[in-house]
Amino acid sequence: MTDPLNRSRTGWTGAAVRVITLWALLGGALLFAVVLMNVASILGAIIGRPVPGDFELTELGVAIAVFAFLPYTQVSDGNVTADIFTSGAGPRTVACLKLLGAVIAFGFALLLLWRMYAGMGDQRAYGYTTTILQVPVWLAFLPILVSLALLALAALVSLRDHAAVLRGTT
Repeated sequence: MTDPLNRSRTGWTGAAVRVITLWALLGGALLFAVVLMNVASILGAIIGRPVPGDFELTELGVAIAVFAFLPYTQVSDGNVTADIFTSGAGPRTVACLKLLGAVIAFGFALLLLWRMYAGMGDQRAYGYTTTILQVPVWLAFLPILVSLALLALAALVSLRDHAAVLRGTT
C-alpha cells in the first residue's frame, strides 16, 4: 500500500480512483479559473471596469473546489496525521488506526451528504441568490454533493486498502 493511487488498480477501486482524481483536477481547474477571474477583476479595476460579482464567484468557486479536493485527499492518504504518536507503532497498528479513520471519514461524508442535501433544498425553497449576479445559491450545492458522494466512495476504497494491510494481503 505504498502507492494508494497505483495506476495498476483494477475493478471498482481503480475506476473510483480515476474518477476521484479527475474530479480533483476539475476542482483545480475551477480554482485556477477563479484566480484568473480575480486577476482580470483587479486589472479591470485599474481601468475602471472590474468583473461584476467577482466576490460572489470567488466564494462559490472556492467552496466547490475545496470540496472537490476532499475525496482525493482521502484516497491518496493525504489527510493530516499526528505521526509523533504513531512513529513507534507497527504497521498493523498504523493500518488499524487508518482503518478507523476511513470508517470515520465514511460516516462524516454520509452525514455531510445528508445535511448538505437538506441545505440545498432549503436554499432552493427560499429562492436565495447572490446579490449582484443573482445566481441561485443552491446550484453550488450540486457539485458539492457529488464531492461528498465521492468522499464516501474514497473512504470505502481507503477502508478496503487498510483492511487488506491488516489481513496481510497487500
